[in-house]
Amino acid sequence: MTSNAPRRAVIAAALAAAATAATTAAAQSASAAPSGAAAPGAVPQRSGSDGATDSAPVDYHGWTSFADWLFGAHAGTRPVPGPRAGLEIGRATGTLDYTDPHTGVTATWESASWTSPVREVPHPASELISSWNAHTPAGTWIQVELLGTYTDGTETPAYVMGRWTAGDGDEDIRRTSVDDQTDGKSSIWTDTFSIDDATAGPLLASYRLRLTLFRKPGSKLTPTVWRLGAMASNIPDRFTVPASVPGEGAGVELPVPAYSQNIHKGQYPEYDNGGEAWCSPTSSTMVIEYWGRGPTAEQLAWVNPAYADPQVDQGARYTYDYQYEGCGNWPFNAAYAATYKDMQGVITRLHSLNDVEKLIKAGIPVITSQSFLASELDGAGYGTSGHLMALVGFTAEGDVVANDPASSSDAVVRNVYKRAQFETIWLRTKRINASGGVSGGTGGVCYLYFPAKPSPGQRRALAAVGVV
Repeated sequence: MTSNAPRRAVIAAALAAAATAATTAAAQSASAAPSGAAAPGAVPQRSGSDGATDSAPVDYHGWTSFADWLFGAHAGTRPVPGPRAGLEIGRATGTLDYTDPHTGVTATWESASWTSPVREVPHPASELISSWNAHTPAGTWIQVELLGTYTDGTETPAYVMGRWTAGDGDEDIRRTSVDDQTDGKSSIWTDTFSIDDATAGPLLASYRLRLTLFRKPGSKLTPTVWRLGAMASNIPDRFTVPASVPGEGAGVELPVPAYSQNIHKGQYPEYDNGGEAWCSPTSSTMVIEYWGRGPTAEQLAWVNPAYADPQVDQGARYTYDYQYEGCGNWPFNAAYAATYKDMQGVITRLHSLNDVEKLIKAGIPVITSQSFLASELDGAGYGTSGHLMALVGFTAEGDVVANDPASSSDAVVRNVYKRAQFETIWLRTKRINASGGVSGGTGGVCYLYFPAKPSPGQRRALAAVGVV
């Protein structure tokens, strides 16, 4: 039911502490912002059908087009035109002797890098999560770093947000997050940049992302990166949220395949042992297959033939973060989805179930992250400190239809959850845990997977939630 719950609990606690003064910080940033139109790329305030407005600052920005890749600072990289523009190594401009902490192997790698233009955050942010889509043939990998500026004018360290490769063969490093990154003002919690104390400390005012592409020396290999982006946010401190009124997505349900994580319990201890630890790759597998993609029989040949739904095992293996020791790294799941032909994956936050309705109506399922007590979600039958599930539709009354992988079999993965209950457990930033203490919540985090060339309606729905 959880995706490496202990680590998510640590992150949630840190984010809860950082959120203590988020309401004040949000008000201060709003008073300092210019009046009039929203800043370019900023998610606008949204009104539900009842007129309630969620003004929680969320800003997703991505670099995806040939024009995007032309700008920024190139050190050996070059933009690649075509139906799906990208960035690749033009010439190596550096080398790195990298000792893989998970294999002990030291190897020399050639590199080239690109640093994005400065992204001014429309509202100073307390958190940031980056995500990327890339092709990394064997013998190549990428590193994504955050270079931030605080509201007091000082700069963050060069924070490593992830070292990614799609494979895990002898020619590859092991994909990994990097622990123990902090400067006393902010810290990296696996995949999340977080201000240590949003009450006393400065917030994030702007950032650049630095992308370094690596390959074996002397080879002509290159990674190709199609999308690089980040979601910066400052979600108000909240134990509950007002329920949204059902809107345009009521009565729509998408034909998303249903897979149980629990039937995999005990499989592949080297990838966190299946079962409750595999909610993230199981949810990802469901949505990837909805889009008509998935691993080939040849790619699945390593899986024990006695195991049902081997594509879930595949997802677990290739989302596994060797530092985190689990499959719940959010950007790694999005990057895995994008390894399939003409797919994109983004990590962002949404404001309400009305946002989900827009996406569902356009044919885009939404994978959400939430934590709750068994008593807080009728029909679930369990509690969790961190869990992913795929939202696939809404009943005519507006309740949530979820493919919940925390089910005993594929046949019972489809569940209907009460709208108001689900909205609270997903959007809140604080909650009372099973011990009676206070723990954090994800504040509306979600995975969005969609085609490289969305339909016009899908582009409009994505743009409406700030993803372009």
